[in-house]
Amino acid sequence: EYPFHRRVSGFTSSLRTSSAETFLPASIDEANGLHSPHQKPAILRKISAAQQLSASEVVTHLGQTVVLASGTLSVLLHCEAVGNPKPTISWAKNGEEVKYNDRLLLQPDDSLQILAPVEADVGFYACNASNALGSDSVSIAVTLAGKPLIKASRATVINTESPAVTVDIGSMVKTIQKANVTINCQVAGVPEAKVTWFKNKVKLSSTHHLHDGLLLIANVSLSDQGLYSCKAANLHGEVTESSQMLILEPPRPLPHLEELTAVLSSAGPSTHSVLASPSGTKLTVSPGSSALIGCAVDGHPTPNITWLYSGKPLSLRHQLLAAGRILQILNVSDFTDGEFSCLAQNEAGSLTQVMSLAIQETEWSVDRATTCSASCGHRGVQLPQLRCLLDGAEVNASYCRETPKPSPQPIACNRRDCPSRWMVTSWSPCTRSCGGGIQMRRVTCQRLTAKGSSVPMSNEACAQVSKRPVDTQSCNRQPCVEWVASSWGQCNGPCIGPRLAVQHRQIFCRTKDGTSVSSDQCSALPRPLSTQNCWTDACGVHWRVSLWTVCTATCGNYGFQSRRVDCVHIRTNKPVMEHHCSWRPRPANWQRCNITPCENGTWLAGGEAQGCRGTREGRVVSQKSSPGSC
Repeated sequence: EYPFHRRVSGFTSSLRTSSAETFLPASIDEANGLHSPHQKPAILRKISAAQQLSASEVVTHLGQTVVLASGTLSVLLHCEAVGNPKPTISWAKNGEEVKYNDRLLLQPDDSLQILAPVEADVGFYACNASNALGSDSVSIAVTLAGKPLIKASRATVINTESPAVTVDIGSMVKTIQKANVTINCQVAGVPEAKVTWFKNKVKLSSTHHLHDGLLLIANVSLSDQGLYSCKAANLHGEVTESSQMLILEPPRPLPHLEELTAVLSSAGPSTHSVLASPSGTKLTVSPGSSALIGCAVDGHPTPNITWLYSGKPLSLRHQLLAAGRILQILNVSDFTDGEFSCLAQNEAGSLTQVMSLAIQETEWSVDRATTCSASCGHRGVQLPQLRCLLDGAEVNASYCRETPKPSPQPIACNRRDCPSRWMVTSWSPCTRSCGGGIQMRRVTCQRLTAKGSSVPMSNEACAQVSKRPVDTQSCNRQPCVEWVASSWGQCNGPCIGPRLAVQHRQIFCRTKDGTSVSSDQCSALPRPLSTQNCWTDACGVHWRVSLWTVCTATCGNYGFQSRRVDCVHIRTNKPVMEHHCSWRPRPANWQRCNITPCENGTWLAGGEAQGCRGTREGRVVSQKSSPGSC
């Protein structure tokens, strides 16, 4: 039903809603209504102006607008309803149940009385009548000094199926495309308020479907999404309420997913990729490989994606990429053959896409033995060769890491005496650390038997096979070097403290016979110090300061004073160069003084500066003048 407005004695009636199929006429006979068999509730509407019983008391029926004035002490809102069974009456303000207190009173005849009304009482009051057959509701507006008032809602309305939806201004509207959306802006005010509609703060033209405070947005699309505002204005002021409309699109599948291509390009060669689909896709992979499963969906707002494995949330190792649109299985062997599904959901609906995973079978094959590990002696063995087969074809052994591996037994081979050969020990330490030394080792001829023992043989037996290795060699042939330091220089470096300076000496690298060589040849030796602190009377100095001079002014911003600062010797008290005292901060030799405002003129003395000095507009001024001027 559309709300209707009727002018009655300067007041505006308000919207009436009813779950009954028809409205009862204004002239209904209450007595007949109460005695009629099983009747839905109907609230009686009396079209008459609000009665001013006194200067401070207002009595009115529903369908009117009450204007609060500074002298209003009481407002009585009447509500009469018929129905069978007898309806139950309740009151609501701006859509919320009225909480009765010592100012808001429910009278025995179900009227609502407001004592000592204040600005917080302004709003739309609804009388609700209900019984087992239905309900009826009629509103009355209470305004302050006739100012405009808008009946606003703070509800969130979500429409995912209906082709048409109607909401009160102030609501959040979320609806599917192609629906017809009606926004109701019920206003009150004396005189009657004018309604103006805006979208995103831009006034809507008359081409839109505007009628008695209603805005109809037909066949909505994404371009209709935005903030719709209703402004009510009269000569007493204006008020604005807004509703945000969001267009819903249920999740729908897409033919491709760009992020999947980008992730796949950076993955390893053993990574497989596939898109889940509503009808289901299948991916066959080898054990131990990884897989990327994409969930290509679109919708508004952006759907939330939940991944499932065999209908249950994922618990084994995995990663979610691209805001959950890609499921990365790091090792498909963690899963058995099963079904992965992605559930995309938003406020408009849901979509499930499916992908079935099949893992190829692997097995170990035991083949012929490898070559013998030794040509003679007692340690030669042969190990059977293991091969990993994937569907009968040989692949890398990593594919079979999840398959139990056989344990073939080694086979002994080439267990016979070895030919005679030279055996050597490790080199002994060098006889000298520098300047040339000698290292030695032991060289013998032996033969390893098939039982694993070594038998000494004559040198001639090994000489027939190979040349005898050397048993001595030279070592550490580099020259012997050392660090040599000169005598310490004078203690006359820069002062670094009281009576404390620095002295230096030179450091050389040379051989034992006195030949100078590069310092790099002595780098392995600890290098002596080339500088050290030393005591000298020349550094027994300190800063000496004199007393501050008299300040050049007694007030204002320009006074300063100075003093003398010298670096002097502690013992002789004679000035020396200032750099000798630089190890300690130099005291200041001037500072500002008497930085206070000059309340009156101040006498200045001295040469041509005699006269009167004071301040004017924050600036210092001076003039030669007689004593009376100051």
